[in-house]
Formats: sequence, C-alpha cells, structure tokens
Amino acid sequence: MTRAAQDRTLVLLRHAKAEQTGWDADHERELTARGHRDAAEAGRWLREHGIGVDEVLCSTAERTQQTAQGVWDAGCPETELHLDRRIYNAGPETLLDVVREADEDADVVMVVGHAPGLPSLAELLCDGEGSTEGHQAMAGGFPTCALAVLHYSGPWRGLDFGDARLERFHVCRADG
Repeated sequence: MTRAAQDRTLVLLRHAKAEQTGWDADHERELTARGHRDAAEAGRWLREHGIGVDEVLCSTAERTQQTAQGVWDAGCPETELHLDRRIYNAGPETLLDVVREADEDADVVMVVGHAPGLPSLAELLCDGEGSTEGHQAMAGGFPTCALAVLHYSGPWRGLDFGDARLERFHVCRADG
C-alpha cells in the first residue's frame, strides 16, 4: 500500500470549558475546574477507543493548550505538538490549510481549536458521509470538549471538503 492511499484519522477537538472574560483577554482565558476534568475525560476516551495521536495542531490560546495537556495527562500518549496562531478563531478554510500542512508521516492528526470554525470544518469535510448517529449528535451542537473523529484516505496535502467520513462524535464530560 502506498503512503498516499493509507487511511488517516483526523480528530477535531474543541477546547474544554474556559473561564468567562472580556474579549480583550480572550486569548489568555484558562480552563475552569470542569474544563480540566473534561479535558482529562477526552484523553481517557481517546485511549479507551485506541486512538493514538501522531501530531497535534493546536491554537495558541491558553485554553486550547491546557486542553491538549489534559488529554496527555489522562493517558493519551503524548505526541508532537505544533502551536499555530492561524487556528485561533479561524474559519474552516484556514483550518483546512493548516491540516494540509500536517506531517505526511502522521496517520492520526488532532486539531485543538475553537467554535465556530472547528464545527464548520467537521461538517464541510464529511458532508453527511459516515456515521448517521454521529451526524445526528453533531447536528445537536458542538459544545466545549466535543470531538469529531473523521477518516480520510490520501495525503494530508490533498484533503478537501467532502473527502472525509465521520466515524464518531462524542462530547467528553467528566462525572462530578
């Protein structure tokens, strides 16, 4: 099997619950206690479902970095983390450009970002293809610490809207 034909997984994770502050401090917002617990739950969920991540593309916002750290602290194996300012409050086209730059050796790439760009990217990439249950759940909203797991065959640089299929959609919430 050639590398270009290899099946790939793209995990789109919206950051966990963050403190509420004014717009001028938005980039520095940190996770709440619940946000930290939910990020850890996301790490446990990924580990339990056998989804190891090869590369993380993460917004430079404090809350996204703390979300990624919570995922690793909960047992999802640490991986290469790339901070990219373009992900911060980006639209789906910009996010797609970032994903296209992912390492071709990475079979599983995770993007940790924000709404509304990340949910829009998920919808545009899979365009109704894949899990009916997943699409129904995603249609109900893409809250904090929700993740969409998409599959795609081909090189990252060739990914385009409509090329992926939704495997799962899950909202990570810790008890308590």
